[in-house]
Amino acid sequence: MKILGIVGSPRRNGNTSRLVKEVLQGAAKEGAITELVFLHDYKFTGCRGCEKCSESCRCVINDDMQKLYPLLLEADGLVLGSPTYFYNVSADMKKFIDRCYSMEVFAKDDRSCWVGISEAMGGKYAVALTVCEQHDEQYMGFTMEALTKPLVDLGYRVIDTVKAVGFLKPGEVSENAGILDKSVTAGKRLAKTIKLRKELETKLRSGTVGPPFDRNQQFAAKL
Repeated sequence: MKILGIVGSPRRNGNTSRLVKEVLQGAAKEGAITELVFLHDYKFTGCRGCEKCSESCRCVINDDMQKLYPLLLEADGLVLGSPTYFYNVSADMKKFIDRCYSMEVFAKDDRSCWVGISEAMGGKYAVALTVCEQHDEQYMGFTMEALTKPLVDLGYRVIDTVKAVGFLKPGEVSENAGILDKSVTAGKRLAKTIKLRKELETKLRSGTVGPPFDRNQQFAAKL
């Protein structure tokens, strides 16, 4: 079980970074192998809308985003963290999310129908978190929606969200036990859900759970 944490803040030791690390720490306590990525360390552009990914689900832009796609595909779970910048995600996070557009395929005759690669692979799981300077949650604006809605479209079930309000100084969240505990708990829930899914898959294959089911017989009945 592997969980990938992605930090959309340019501050390596900032509040967003600390909370993503806490989520990963919680996941590790449940047996997950974790990896942390800082988007600011990678040089990549935003999506240019060329639609060349429409046939292959592969982005043709040759930059550092090509290093991130394999990490996304390998991971069972994802933790997305971004500070709130003017009511939305950071520029690095927005570029990253837009470039994940290549990981979806749309019906040629009806673009209201689409499937994400992760969904086609059986579905994955995620935690989203954001940090806001103001103490009033309304000033987060669209940040959480900008994180979670693309995740859902890409085939992730969002297990938990973390909203940290009233933090500006780098590392300030370290003084708040409540938000740290919530982040750790979110990571535990993420890992537990992935473990539960894997356990259920094993039981379904072995026939130890679920109603009797003969897939070949069902297909034969339809012919």
